[in-house]
Amino acid sequence: MSADITPDDVTEHGLPRKLVGGWLMLVTQLALAFSTFQLVIAAYAPLSSLVTRSFHVGFLLAITLLLYPHAVGHARNPKKNTRVPWYDFLLALLALILALYHWFFEGDLIQRSGDPSTTDIAVGTIFVVLVFEATRRVMGLALPILCAIFLAYGLWGQYLPDFMAHRGYDYAQIIDTLFLSTEGIFGVPTFVSATYIFLFILFGAFLEHAGMIRLFNAVALGLVGHTQGGPAKVAVISSGLMGTISGSGVANVLTVGQFTIPLMMRYGYSPVFAGAVEATASMGGQIMPPVMGAVAFIMAETLNVPYSEIVKAAIIPALLYYFTAFWMVHLEAGAKGLRGIPKAELPNPWRALKENWHLVVPLAALVGMLFHGFTPMFAGMVGLSLTAILILGAGIAARISETAFRYVFWIATGLAASFFLKWGIDAVLVVIAVLVAVCTRIKGGRHTLHLLKTSLVDGAKQALPVGLACAVVGVIVGILSLTGAASTFAGWIMAAGEKSLFLSLALTMVICIVLGTGIPTIPNYIITAAIAAPALAKLGVPLIISHMFTFYFGIMADLTPPVALAALAASSIAKASHDAIGWKATQIAIIGFVVPYMAVYEPSLMLQGDWTILSVMVAVSKTLLAVMLWASAITGYWKVALTWSERLGAVTAACLIVAHFPWSDEIGAVLAVLLALRHWRRAAKA
Repeated sequence: MSADITPDDVTEHGLPRKLVGGWLMLVTQLALAFSTFQLVIAAYAPLSSLVTRSFHVGFLLAITLLLYPHAVGHARNPKKNTRVPWYDFLLALLALILALYHWFFEGDLIQRSGDPSTTDIAVGTIFVVLVFEATRRVMGLALPILCAIFLAYGLWGQYLPDFMAHRGYDYAQIIDTLFLSTEGIFGVPTFVSATYIFLFILFGAFLEHAGMIRLFNAVALGLVGHTQGGPAKVAVISSGLMGTISGSGVANVLTVGQFTIPLMMRYGYSPVFAGAVEATASMGGQIMPPVMGAVAFIMAETLNVPYSEIVKAAIIPALLYYFTAFWMVHLEAGAKGLRGIPKAELPNPWRALKENWHLVVPLAALVGMLFHGFTPMFAGMVGLSLTAILILGAGIAARISETAFRYVFWIATGLAASFFLKWGIDAVLVVIAVLVAVCTRIKGGRHTLHLLKTSLVDGAKQALPVGLACAVVGVIVGILSLTGAASTFAGWIMAAGEKSLFLSLALTMVICIVLGTGIPTIPNYIITAAIAAPALAKLGVPLIISHMFTFYFGIMADLTPPVALAALAASSIAKASHDAIGWKATQIAIIGFVVPYMAVYEPSLMLQGDWTILSVMVAVSKTLLAVMLWASAITGYWKVALTWSERLGAVTAACLIVAHFPWSDEIGAVLAVLLALRHWRRAAKA
């Protein structure tokens, strides 16, 4: 079945129309307006927070209702997928009009806060229904159904058995929470989507259109393409680098995977393994600093900590995740005798960096500013400004010379940086406006301006699934907050934790994975963070680690069958079974199931608690040793093929190293050394 799917048919979730003519122009202009609105909000914050969130969701609804049909069959029908039916146009227009409600009646809504009028209830009801419908079109039925169950609980939960029942709330209270407050649809997730997340999605879109994917591929090919299993290692490195700016697993597969999956298959890897490597490496982008995925920004806002703290906690586990994938493909190549690409066919990585040095500047500026305490909003605006300048500068230089480009770029960058720090965004906009004016006057300059326009439009479209997930999951958060049900669920987890912390962790993992069979990582994290993370924190788990624990298993759930969106995207390119790719990807990403548990018992792995350099080195060394043992056991290979007794011994040693009881580390290490000596002796004889 998956072999019939083409890459064009696989998006982040839904299947959009392929509009043409006036309809395409309408959606393009609306997406441009959306991106422009978000940039104005980021630069000047001219509106109150609730009004900003309302406008943000209104744009999401309007673009979604125009771009996605109510049935997938319509998107596949050539006669229907090129235009928007009249009812979807009216729904999109209605969404935009209702989004203005908080702006027009802001003062009145504040005065009658907690006592909504009949009009408030009617408008809120329609808006909530539109959010459900737009989410269904983009993400399918699973998430809307889950949110509807919680909504039903809020309305009729008083009739349930005592251990689950609440005191009862009327319809007006429910709508007041969901639509008129910052506890429901316009809660913290939507606030983060309307500020940080959109900005960084736009940043990734700008860098992608500027040519960052080509640079990453060239560097990865030049560094490891010639080594054992080089094509698969290229996929791991290239997808990991791309993940630093996109934070989206499916998007990574559909961009980087178009190059890496056929490359792996050409040099001997099976379609299943090629797709699994790309899916695993791409999903890791959500935990790869500096940008990571949308969840990282939501986590920082929820915990009220600087974003740099989230990055600090994520960096070692992310590197371990990619080391695992790298080591797995290395062993797989050794087991099957797969060699690298001839060096003569590979690009020079240093030459690629020299020729595309300007692409690294915005990313380096972003990383530096985040680690020096600047807010994500400010750092994101600087990164976006520099990327816009480099695109414009490259467009101008293409008509002059490389030397001229260097002067244009560095002068413009220096001016922009100094202006930004001293006079703010206005002065930077002047620099960009001057470059835009130059582009309109030179031959071929309009192509550069079109590139900027395409980046803005694509950024708006890429924000749709993220923003809608944040909005609709606000229904669950709002109901949990109103009824206090989160405390009930947390109490069950704490009760389990009184007997065993490990049991509570396992219960939380099961919740994350079960939820992940039907919903994406973002709502999965938001729900489990509201229910389970506070309970784990009360059981003594550091707060950031408790949230990271739910985050990691949300990613693993999105990687494993039966849903496995990244595997589905990879199957469309590899022409192999979606489920087979998903299970193989789960095997490759095994460390993703282990690191969260290790971090709970070894907080230094996430640089939390009273960590020292020595404690970090010990924790990382233990994890690396466990990874190498597990990988060898799974692939059945190290220097030569492993015997069954060696594989069993490797698994036992790895489990002992990860386990948390007296002398387990020492016993596991000794067993690993004995296994290594035996294997080396046997390999030498072979």
